[in-house]
Amino acid sequence: MFKGGIANYNTALAKSLAAQPGNEVHIVSWTQQYPAIIPRDFIDRSSKQTFLEGTDIQVHYLTNYNNPRTWAQTYRLIRDLRPDKVIFQWAIALQGLPMGRIARRLRQHPEIEVLFDVHVLVQKEASVLDRFFTRYGLKAAHTYICHAYTTAHELEATFPQLTFAINESGERAKPPARTIIKLFHPVYNLFQPDPEFDMEAEKARLGLKKHVFLFFGFIRKYKGLHHAIRAFARLRAQRDDVSLLIVGESFWATLDQSKWSTRLKNALFGTAKKIFLQKSDDERHYQPLALVDELGIADDTVVVNEFVPNEEVHRYFQVSDAILTFYLTATPSGVESLAYNFQMPVLATRVGHFPETVEHGFNGYLAEPEDPASMAAMMQLFLDQPIQRANVAAAAQNMSWENYAQAIMRG
Repeated sequence: MFKGGIANYNTALAKSLAAQPGNEVHIVSWTQQYPAIIPRDFIDRSSKQTFLEGTDIQVHYLTNYNNPRTWAQTYRLIRDLRPDKVIFQWAIALQGLPMGRIARRLRQHPEIEVLFDVHVLVQKEASVLDRFFTRYGLKAAHTYICHAYTTAHELEATFPQLTFAINESGERAKPPARTIIKLFHPVYNLFQPDPEFDMEAEKARLGLKKHVFLFFGFIRKYKGLHHAIRAFARLRAQRDDVSLLIVGESFWATLDQSKWSTRLKNALFGTAKKIFLQKSDDERHYQPLALVDELGIADDTVVVNEFVPNEEVHRYFQVSDAILTFYLTATPSGVESLAYNFQMPVLATRVGHFPETVEHGFNGYLAEPEDPASMAAMMQLFLDQPIQRANVAAAAQNMSWENYAQAIMRG
């Protein structure tokens, strides 16, 4: 019922595991994912489509971050299901407290393999508590799944006292070594192109020009939208047949700011940020969309500043020519994976995993990080030397959920 990439990812993983013969799959989920003071609505209240229709997967909404009693209840529920494997999705260090507690109790059962699927290890916002929560949460795992070698090496650095064995096959190392399975972010199959979709009519409705560059997903500082807008302004100064399509919800603008409860949460959360976060890392005042008017590109930019229901996602990908992922930092990206499902070329920065997944000139182009001039040059290069969509499909052909699930089940 939650918004965003981790919820979609966990759903897709559950479906892929359930498709393996002989598997019974349960999703054990949150009722509340974070401390109650965080001023954000995390629930998807827009989508009418559920991706679990037609499956036998059971979902148990139980774990409340703010109620430790539910952590014990979660452990007992999982224990009573008698699982062979329990896979935790790890992306936020703050969740290390309940996850670590649950995982430690499950680890006491020798018949259960505890796996952590590590999306992000070094957090986007640097809290002084992150290191503690990360070590506490992740230490309980028998096996780790990483989507890039950079994440695997960060894991080794986080636990220098442990012995790790890294492979891409899924074979498990003998104890005391712990296995890191280096896989990939599978290509999303939850969102499909509509073969009956009238792309030209939709472009006309939105007011898009011939060539469309897409930014999609939550608007957060690490995704570098401010650089993408500046890069597009440089490109637009050279030609008049391009549009920038920005689609996504501002991460910290989901609640009614006039409500007293929101104001209280903002005050409490702001105090916590000042104590635990470097001021430069507090992104609540990040407003990149203001640049559209400041740079005079409003006539060439279409902004859909809201959470997009699942059933409408395809529209924005089908009218676009390339996805912009000019991130400041990067771990394997759900937006990148989503673009591959639409055979869409990726324009990215040379950070994180992107040099592993984007072959410059084949399935996309790589720009220098935090350099709008380089980004604009890659956008121009894409127009001069378009990437063939068949190349994108070829680059992604081994990044299937089936291959991913098979590696997990191999142990």
